Amino acid sequence: MDSPQRPTAYHHRLPYGERVSPDPLLGGPFFAFDGDVRVVPLAEPVLPEPPRAGEPGGSPCLTCADPDSSAIWGDERWVLKAGLEPSGLPMVALLLPREHYRLDNLSAELLADLGPMIQRVAGAVRRIDGVGRTHFSRFGDGSEHFHVWFFARPVGMMQLRGPLLSVWGDILPPVPDDEFQLNARTVATALAEVSGQPLGVAAD
Repeated sequence: MDSPQRPTAYHHRLPYGERVSPDPLLGGPFFAFDGDVRVVPLAEPVLPEPPRAGEPGGSPCLTCADPDSSAIWGDERWVLKAGLEPSGLPMVALLLPREHYRLDNLSAELLADLGPMIQRVAGAVRRIDGVGRTHFSRFGDGSEHFHVWFFARPVGMMQLRGPLLSVWGDILPPVPDDEFQLNARTVATALAEVSGQPLGVAAD
């Protein structure tokens, strides 16, 4: 019989407490590391899962507590935040609805708007000088408030392609503050051509 901590056959197959081999990734064109790479031991499942920020029993939703904190652009439905701290990439931003929604209960109006907004933000990030592509991802494990991340890949930096782009953002030298603010203004100004207005450092 399945235990609460290992509820399915998938869970039972995994080698808990062991270090799995990194060999499938080593030498891959998008892998950011070389040499002696060790995977941390696999931890046991945690069930029930701890609450995310904004869920009952979790920490408060920071976006709801201070909606315009770190925001660089906003309109009546959406906010784009990029001021968490400068990254090693030209831009790392997250798009959130102004009101607190999860992915599963986004209103029909916001769902219809989400695709065009992803397109708009991706295009606005491409306006930054030296950006080749815009990657975007939705993780959803930190906060209940729905959000989509955007990552700017520098033009020509082919080694940064793929799923480890966000990791490169953490390990490359952070962009200087003045460059970060210029990039934020570039993105916010591009978005404001359609709706909304620049906020925070992008409005200075």
